[in-house]
Amino acid sequence: MPVNKRSKYRGSRTCGGGTHKNRRNGGSRGGRGHAGGCKHHFVRYYLVGNTFGKDGFSHDQRDDPGTIDVGTLEVMAEGLLAKGLAKLEGDTLTVDAAGIGVGKILGSGRVTRKMKVSAGSFSEAAKKKLEALGGQALVV
Repeated sequence: MPVNKRSKYRGSRTCGGGTHKNRRNGGSRGGRGHAGGCKHHFVRYYLVGNTFGKDGFSHDQRDDPGTIDVGTLEVMAEGLLAKGLAKLEGDTLTVDAAGIGVGKILGSGRVTRKMKVSAGSFSEAAKKKLEALGGQALVV
């Protein structure tokens, strides 16, 4: 026969919860307040809609334009020609840096062939090395 728990525990000091010390402090509920939101109470937090981490102002997050050296372009020239990312017009190699995901050309390395490179920006050393052999540095 079913027993009503309300009347069963009426007058009982602990209502079936063990000794009088049990069910007493914050440890029985997994911590007080927002404790355990990242750990053992994360499902409760997701259901309520709370989020974790910082909130407020953030700094400007600019993308790096992607850089490459003119010496590296020189080494990559044959591969770029094979893939169709560069053209050979006479003795001049024409490369569009945006096509290979590069925004700025830097001046490190050796240049041994005439190149016509178009990019978003160039360093001064890169311009000098390209123009020394009769090539061009076109800013797009």
